[in-house]
Amino acid sequence: MNRKNFITLLSGGIAMASIQPFYDWTKGLGEEEEKMPVLFIGHGSPMNAIEDNEFSQRWHQMGKEIPTPKAVVVISAHWLTKGTLVTAMPNPKTIHDFGGFPQALFEVQYPAPGSPELASEIQKLITNPAVELDHDWGLDHGTWSVVKHMYPDADIPVLQLSIDYYKPAAYHYELAKQLLSLRKKGVLIIGSGNMVHNLRMVAWDKLNEPEYGFDWALEMNDIFKNKISNGFHKELIQYEKLNKSATLAIPSPDHYYPLLYILALQADNDKVEFFNDKAVGGSLTMTSVKIG
Repeated sequence: MNRKNFITLLSGGIAMASIQPFYDWTKGLGEEEEKMPVLFIGHGSPMNAIEDNEFSQRWHQMGKEIPTPKAVVVISAHWLTKGTLVTAMPNPKTIHDFGGFPQALFEVQYPAPGSPELASEIQKLITNPAVELDHDWGLDHGTWSVVKHMYPDADIPVLQLSIDYYKPAAYHYELAKQLLSLRKKGVLIIGSGNMVHNLRMVAWDKLNEPEYGFDWALEMNDIFKNKISNGFHKELIQYEKLNKSATLAIPSPDHYYPLLYILALQADNDKVEFFNDKAVGGSLTMTSVKIG
């Protein structure tokens, strides 16, 4: 994976969806009696996309457990931009944004439809900052490696919302709050990253050793879980102050920011459930969260 190539997309020149399709979409997204849950998913290695393992099996089961969404919006650690964008094409491409993996992984296609209408809805909901409609990106592996297990028929619209990598943690938390109404309209919002994610310190010789984690990684993972369980969002936003090991767990915030988007959508009566709560290769954790 080449995580150094931050993507900056040109703005402007993108036409809004026509009024009638937009009206039809929002009419179809009537408020549900029950809010959709929100998920933070530790996606880990791209190989999880084609492996039948405990992580991918749990993603598949989660897709059966929660209500079937009308659409899925993913905040992926692998779409880093200047400014905030949302995919607005009718048929997003499958992006293979990694290298050095088996050919079988590059052959995977996830042909889920997009939704220009929902993209326009999101553009209207997020008023600060202005959101741009994007027709160039698609679905990166932070999205399709997970969603293909949850919804293997690829028959549910999937969109991505980018992460403005030049903004601080609090900015992303506040931005995400503006998406709250989508939970009542049958839209599943997923943050895809990893709570503990330090590729430089991976113990490659321990990858096949179950639940192997460095002491600092396990300690930080437990701290994150405790703060999430108790709703201490301010402390999670200021994650650098949590512990001296925080900078080891989060050397760069790209895989952590998607968690903040999900926390921002938590309501007072939402239950919190952890799953896939395991360390991998010493310096990564797959710990995932269901809220609601």
